[in-house]
Amino acid sequence: MAALPKKMKAQVFYEKEKMRLEEIPVPKIGDDEVLVRVKACGVCGSDIAYYYGQSPLETPSGKGPLVLGHEFTGEVVQVGAVPARGKLFAPGDRVVLNPVQYCNACAICAKGYTNLCENKGILGVADNGGFAEYCASKYTGVIKLPKNVSYEEGALTEPLACASYGLKNLQVEPGNFCVIFGPGPIGLMMLQLVKSSGAGTIVMIGGPGDDYRLKAAGKLGANVLINCIEKGSPYFAADVKAKIAELTDGKMANRVIVPTGSVDAMEMALELSGRRSIIVYFGLPSANAVIRVPALKSIFWDKTIRFSWLAPFTWPTALEAIANKLVDVKPLITHTYPLAKLEQALHDLPKRKGNAMKAVIIP
Repeated sequence: MAALPKKMKAQVFYEKEKMRLEEIPVPKIGDDEVLVRVKACGVCGSDIAYYYGQSPLETPSGKGPLVLGHEFTGEVVQVGAVPARGKLFAPGDRVVLNPVQYCNACAICAKGYTNLCENKGILGVADNGGFAEYCASKYTGVIKLPKNVSYEEGALTEPLACASYGLKNLQVEPGNFCVIFGPGPIGLMMLQLVKSSGAGTIVMIGGPGDDYRLKAAGKLGANVLINCIEKGSPYFAADVKAKIAELTDGKMANRVIVPTGSVDAMEMALELSGRRSIIVYFGLPSANAVIRVPALKSIFWDKTIRFSWLAPFTWPTALEAIANKLVDVKPLITHTYPLAKLEQALHDLPKRKGNAMKAVIIP
């Protein structure tokens, strides 16, 4: 293979709404690392929040310099001594990166709670990530892509892995009446996972500006579409609780998952859920958000409330779901941008320009 360049192009974030396309050194890898040439990197809502200074995941200073981007695929170009000795990877391998790089040595990791590792590094959040031409990763965070999964599709593995962990916590049983709040990319992935798990009726609930996303949800298998805010919407329901009661003969939902940070949605989830129901909170609210729980009724109805964070041991599940077409991520990729236009993507996506769903950056 050709010699590696000494410099690479990268989008370097400095502080709120300040990012520059620069030439910086190509990372030098350690013995336990792999260097990849980035092929595709998805833009996550947390990237947008970080850029606008709204993220609860900020570094202590809230500033860079830092290369964002944690949903990415690439081609292996260099392999450190440890993975080379094990013949785990070779230049030319097509891979996806797990950005949550846990230590696998602390007491928490030993219990299998790798998403909660106190020593973890996260590519694109605390360490340089995928909005660049090259990125270094611990070899334990490198996973080979199936042959029938494109780089662009593979870039959605990370959010799908997180969605898969949410599904695991939801414990869907065949025939369950399921409600999903938020028809964004994660919500539409969860919809497909819930459907493939045998759910009976699936309700997708959206709000302002969500009608085109609700329509997409219908195409992907949602049985009932509700816009709970916009009166002019063809999907408008003035009283969502009454609608769910009508659809379930008063039994309410068996399973509710909330892939949005809206506290209103989180509290409505409690109102829509029935006896022995499971509610999973997935989206990130603001740092000071508080959820009010109707305690007595929740106890009388024996409800389970769970929270879902990151994607411990769900990467094989996510990749297999894409490879076997259980989850179709292609319709979710509505826009692509070159690396030089990353800031444009960060401006366009919150405005839902061009009915945006998910954008992927191609370095």
